[in-house]
Order: sequence, then structure tokens, then C-alpha cells
Amino acid sequence: MPKYLHTMIRVTDIDATVRFFNLLGLEEQKRIDSEAGRFTLVFLAAPGDESAQVELTYNWDPQTYDGGRNFGHLAYRVENIYETCQRLMDAGVTINRPPRDGHMAFVRTPDNISIELLQDGHLPPQEPWASMPNSGTW
Repeated sequence: MPKYLHTMIRVTDIDATVRFFNLLGLEEQKRIDSEAGRFTLVFLAAPGDESAQVELTYNWDPQTYDGGRNFGHLAYRVENIYETCQRLMDAGVTINRPPRDGHMAFVRTPDNISIELLQDGHLPPQEPWASMPNSGTW
């Protein structure tokens, strides 16, 4: 039987992307620097859920990722979608699709990877989120 291990995304700024995932509550599990391969791998996971990891791949030689080469989106269940979005927004992250329904929001990493945030259930609508327009596509 297959077992989920991780999702890999290619990133252009490893430090900014690690900070972004730290804001979501993920913690670095392992880091591998390969001189021969000229890349760094960083594995992150939510505390208590270390078997479901995100692998960040940073190639030391500058590269441009287009045409889906860096992935679609990741989804995370959060304890309180409003508090999570506020913490991200306070840190300068754009909320592309605000949690108007108290259930779902979309944000983007520094490399424009969509992150879907899902509330377990629905929280009652709350301002400023309920009337906030989308700020872009997700």
C-alpha cells in the first residue's frame, strides 16, 4: 500500500520560503546541502504531523520556473483561519482569497505557490474578512 511522504516544490529564495512556512506553523525537520549537486533541500512539517512533509528544493544556480514546474497548491487545515490569515497578513503576506466564509482562504509563498488554508468546519463570518475582496487569482 502506498504511503504519502512529501510534496516537493522548487523555490527561488529558500530563506523567504522557510519564513513563510514557519508563519503557517511548520517547522524545519531536516536540511541537506549538496555541494556536488549544487542544491539545498529543506523538509518542513507541522508539529505532531512529521510524516506529512513539504520538501523545498533550492537550486544554487539561478533558475526560472514556469509552466507548472514548481507545482500547483498545498492545503493545510488550520486551528483558526482568521487568526492564521491575520498573522500572515501582519507579516506582509497577501491574502489572495480571504476567508469570507470562515472556512477557506488562499495565500501564496514567495515563489507564488498557492497555499489553501482550510478551517475544520466553519467559523461564523467575521470582519474584516467577510467583506474583503479577492486580491488576485489563487
